[in-house]
Amino acid sequence: MPQQETTEGVVNVKGMVLEVQKSRLKKNGSAEIHLTPKETKLMALLMKNIGKVVSRNQLMQEVWETEYVGDTRTLDVHICWLRQKIEDNPRIPEYILTRRGQGYELRL
Repeated sequence: MPQQETTEGVVNVKGMVLEVQKSRLKKNGSAEIHLTPKETKLMALLMKNIGKVVSRNQLMQEVWETEYVGDTRTLDVHICWLRQKIEDNPRIPEYILTRRGQGYELRL
C-alpha cells in the first residue's frame, strides 16, 4: 500500500501532492495542475482511498453533498476532466480507473 500523508490542507500520496486550499496538484514533481473546487474534492477523496474503489454514491454524497444518485452524469464529466488534466493518455487511463457497476479507483 503506498504511503499516504495528510497534513493540514495537503494530501501526499506516492509522488502526487494535492494542495486542497489552493486547488493545485503536482504529479511526480511536474508542473502544477490547477483544479476546480469540485475536481479538488474528488481528487482528495480518491487520494485518501488510494487503491480502493470509491462508490459513485460516496462520491456524490461527499463531493456534491447529495443523496440523489439517479443521474451521475455530472460525476462522469468531472472524472473525464480530471483524467484530461492528470493522465498521460486520458483515453487509456492509468491513474483513475472505472470499476464498472462500483465506482472509481485511484491507482499510482
